[in-house]
Amino acid sequence: MTCLSAKLSHKYRVQAMQIVKLSFMKKHTRNFKVVKTLNLAFPFPNLSILRRFASSADEELTSVANSKFLRGTRDLALEHPGLLHLKKSETKKINLYQAVNEGLTTAMSSDEKAVIFGEDVAFGGVFRCSVGLAEKFGKDRVFNMPLTEQGIIGFAIGLASVGHTSIAEIQFADYVFPAFDQIVNEAAKFRYRSGNEFDCGGLTIRMPCMAVGHGGHYHSQSPEAYFAHTPGLKIVIPRSPIQAKGLLLASIRDPNPVIFMEPKVLYRAAVEHVPVDDFTLPLGKAEILKKGNDVTIVGYGSQIYVLENAIVMAEKLIPGLSCELIDLQTILPWDIDTVAESVNKTGRLVIAHEAPQTGGFGSEIVASIQERCFLRLEAPIKRVAGWDIPFPLIYEKFYIPSALRCTEAIIQTVRF
Repeated sequence: MTCLSAKLSHKYRVQAMQIVKLSFMKKHTRNFKVVKTLNLAFPFPNLSILRRFASSADEELTSVANSKFLRGTRDLALEHPGLLHLKKSETKKINLYQAVNEGLTTAMSSDEKAVIFGEDVAFGGVFRCSVGLAEKFGKDRVFNMPLTEQGIIGFAIGLASVGHTSIAEIQFADYVFPAFDQIVNEAAKFRYRSGNEFDCGGLTIRMPCMAVGHGGHYHSQSPEAYFAHTPGLKIVIPRSPIQAKGLLLASIRDPNPVIFMEPKVLYRAAVEHVPVDDFTLPLGKAEILKKGNDVTIVGYGSQIYVLENAIVMAEKLIPGLSCELIDLQTILPWDIDTVAESVNKTGRLVIAHEAPQTGGFGSEIVASIQERCFLRLEAPIKRVAGWDIPFPLIYEKFYIPSALRCTEAIIQTVRF
């Protein structure tokens, strides 16, 4: 602790000292194994709350694989509001990276001008999302690029500007920053600066993002807020295989540059039945995953599954509590109408994301909802986010918003 504290500011030294409570909790909670599986992080709720919850937590909490938000059968998949027109479609059980591969395959098959490129994509990529595509569509349409993110995106913009469907991969979202100027100053402004005479709307940039359990500084970041500040871009983050395929195809076919961010921890963890047919899901539209009356909870990407467990805990600790959970799906443009309608009903809002709190996208949600819903708010809007420090390696579990941190935020908001 001495070494860690010496490197942190006084503010974060106090937060880091909370880690010491782990040993205390190991001695004083009846089911420390459960506490560990909750991705425990500071600051902790009081021990009385943990004791009340621990005895039955094993039965009620769930892993991503067993989430109620994943559609594990064909019938459930085809009940999705965006797939009602596919009632006769066949489905197959696949994980998120396979769904991305399906989406890319569909895009390449339906569009002869579609091209996929990036670092190592020809052999399938680090996460196997493009596996088999070079063999199926040829090396002139699926090929590797040099290790230069600025070059990859510059080439992608040029290719899209002459009419191709340009699908570029940045190997990790953390690596996108050398290409920042190309994205925000070239791609985003291409149409505007030409008076709509030219555009690079055929551009889609895929990138794995968010925590993975062992990524450290440069394989764990969530940079969506950097790009959300840029008019001319769209930003999409799916939570499951159905969303991955449907939103990816919508992104590729959208007439604007789209950044498609894939939560890498879900590549193999999220599994559900996905229609084999070609389909898209609308960009800019949030999905209400659970209806409720007392508090609105907003998240996206892998954080949705953390919030699912947080809601289970909160509703158990406060009998009668009814939480509404919304998955944004699209960060830019985000679905303010759906969120505002929910907050006007519940009077309370909790937002969670892995990115640092200061300047995170949650700040934009807070400001916008406060403007629209001020007279209906019953409590201050609460944010649960990563701490304002570089993404740590061995302290990752203490950095990202855990189920317990989110539960605490929900309880504080409801009891305000």
